[in-house]
Amino acid sequence: MANLTPVIETMEHRWMRAWVNREAKALKGLTASDFILLTASKPPMILDRPSWLDAAAKRWDCSSYRFGDIYVRSVGSVAVFAASLELKATLDGRDWSGTVFVTDLWRKGKVRRGWKLAQRIVSRADDNRELPKAIKSLQLWK
Repeated sequence: MANLTPVIETMEHRWMRAWVNREAKALKGLTASDFILLTASKPPMILDRPSWLDAAAKRWDCSSYRFGDIYVRSVGSVAVFAASLELKATLDGRDWSGTVFVTDLWRKGKVRRGWKLAQRIVSRADDNRELPKAIKSLQLWK
């Protein structure tokens, strides 16, 4: 199978630009009908597609974004996208800017064959500089 990284990365940028520009129609078109957004908060919280689309249009404003290192993996008719994401955002007027880590699940449609975002998991990035080295030491391949 061809490398999906540029395809999925393009879809990610379309989705994020639609949020920045508050383009509700574009966001809806890129988001699967069973989409959920899961935040790694305590307790974890979920937004379904209607809640997310309403929040993006009215209450959760993103003025800019930038992806860090990107990871894409194809698993059959789905693709996993993971990256750090630097946001300038507000939620109900309160600052929500910073770096988060997103893990997105993109699913290819059976009829139209287009990619739709089915799930986004948002968590805070870990700033522990020792963690990558510690995880690397666990890898059995070298």
